[in-house]
Amino acid sequence: MEHLVECRDVVKIHRGRGIGGAKHGFKAVEGISLSIDRDRSYGLVGESGCGKTTFARALLYLDPPTSGSIRFDGVELSTLGRREFRKFRKRMQIVFQDPNSALNPKMSIHDSLSEGLINRGIGEAERAKRIKDLLELVGISYAYRNRYPHEFSGGQKQRIVIARALSMEPDFLVLDEPVSNLDVSIQGQIINLLTDLKNEFSLTYLFISHDLNLVSYMCDTMGVMFKGKIVEEAASEILVSKPSHPYTRRLLASIPGGAERTGALGLDEEEESVETLAARAASRQAGVGCPYYPYCPLGDDECVSSAPSLRQLEGGHVVSCHKVEPAESR
Repeated sequence: MEHLVECRDVVKIHRGRGIGGAKHGFKAVEGISLSIDRDRSYGLVGESGCGKTTFARALLYLDPPTSGSIRFDGVELSTLGRREFRKFRKRMQIVFQDPNSALNPKMSIHDSLSEGLINRGIGEAERAKRIKDLLELVGISYAYRNRYPHEFSGGQKQRIVIARALSMEPDFLVLDEPVSNLDVSIQGQIINLLTDLKNEFSLTYLFISHDLNLVSYMCDTMGVMFKGKIVEEAASEILVSKPSHPYTRRLLASIPGGAERTGALGLDEEEESVETLAARAASRQAGVGCPYYPYCPLGDDECVSSAPSLRQLEGGHVVSCHKVEPAESR
């Protein structure tokens, strides 16, 4: 498969406050490497605050990465000037989590959809035709084009945000928790819409969510993120049925029926000694070794002294854990 998006060792550091803040910044994304094949969907899962949205913004250069390489369709984005980057900007769009903050409350839906088309130099008559087609495509009546965001439901507003992203005719869409703010009954409608649009326009998706069931349904490949790092990556059906990292196992076990579906987790919840608890607390403060060690029942001295790197298992399955045997030693 041909890679549309390639990220290598992407790091994003948020500057600290005050003088010397750059030296005391917070590393929100730490050395992420991943590839997304053209016409495929990549799901990024993890708990809130693990850096998923920060990575997505860095990937799109909405908030450029501190270091690392991001290539889109074979072009290194960091080498592009402002004018050159505008050509790529329309090919990469994002659908944010909250449609209420994504839409300007003082602009009608027609005006919101017109902005991108005007920037692309499309004339008024053609704009009207495209807006009509876009609204009908996402299930919104063209008769509602002069209404304002507050006159629509949450699901309708998310459809409008999707239509606005499609107005740029992108190749790549980042979907940042696109249904988490919607009622369950509406979520299914939006997911079906996104699936239909992907097939109709041959789109490539980066789907961000904390819902593993949803991501496994939507995506071909899944990456599990913990504290700014990818700790496990595999084809969706493999990762859900044969999770290797203790953190992935816990995430799956938290889903109703998850423990039974994936088999025995192998995570013993025995009472730990005072020495072990003290070591975990010290590791959490020092920030060395495996970032998951303070929470992992499998951790030992090796996990305290060194951070694991991603190691290859079988069938493209990679995991960052000292306690998982690599493919060559099995």
